Amino acid sequence: MPVTSEEPLVGGPPRQIRVAGALVGVQALLGIGFAVLLAVRALSPDVPVGAVVGEAGYFVVIGGALLAVGVGLVAGRRWARTPAIVTQLLLLPVVYSLLGPSRQLVLGIVAGAFVVTTLLLLISERSREWSMGLDLPDAPRPDTGSG
Repeated sequence: MPVTSEEPLVGGPPRQIRVAGALVGVQALLGIGFAVLLAVRALSPDVPVGAVVGEAGYFVVIGGALLAVGVGLVAGRRWARTPAIVTQLLLLPVVYSLLGPSRQLVLGIVAGAFVVTTLLLLISERSREWSMGLDLPDAPRPDTGSG
């Protein structure tokens, strides 16, 4: 039975992918937690409920999608790597904002280390080979040029 891009390998994904999936899952849970905090804030009488609930809903949707990506990575689903990479790239300006304009240096450094670590795990050579199926026994090997 041939392995498709939707099926995990018998041995599973490389360790880098599983760790990155766990880190993406943490990011998802933080997003959902932020949505809960926004919803609690909407209970305050001086806050416009519609705007806050809409923003909370947005974070729930994004957090849920990101949680699916994290679970997909841990489970060895090759499709999950690309949205995880895009998410990390989209979080880099957030890190910049924390470091620069917001002047929240500690939070910015922690967030930056988290995002960069996740990104590096996702774009490592081993992760790239796995995502392209080059780790399969019958996968064509690139020519090394010696010959």
